[in-house]
Amino acid sequence: MNIEEFREYCLSLKGVYEKMPFSNVVDKYSRDVLCFYVGDKWFCFVNIEVFDFCCIKCDPNESVELQAQYSGITPGWHMNKKYWISVYFNQDVPDNKIKELVKRSYDIVFLSLSKKEKERL
Repeated sequence: MNIEEFREYCLSLKGVYEKMPFSNVVDKYSRDVLCFYVGDKWFCFVNIEVFDFCCIKCDPNESVELQAQYSGITPGWHMNKKYWISVYFNQDVPDNKIKELVKRSYDIVFLSLSKKEKERL
C-alpha cells in the first residue's frame, strides 16, 4: 500500500475529512503528519512524506493481543498508549488487516460522537 491508496481508503469512510494540523511545529516529521477526522475527532494519522506507519485508536484489550501477534504493531506514537497503536507499513501486518484496523478506529470514534454530530454526517 502507498500513501495515495491509504489516503483514498480513509477518505472513503462516511464523513471523513483530512487536515495537517501541525504545520507550525519545529519538528519536520510532525509537520508532515496528515490527520483523518470524523466529526471533530481524529481517528488516524500518518506522515505523508515518510509513510512509515499510521497511528489509530484501538480497544485496549485488542491492543495487547495485536502487539503480541504482530511485530509491526506497537503502542501509539505520541499518543495515549492504552488507546492508540502504531501500525507499521511493509512489515508483518497485511494491508487488508491495516484497513480493518483503520475502520475499527473510525468506528470507535464515530460511536463517541454526539447524536447531533452523527446525524450531521
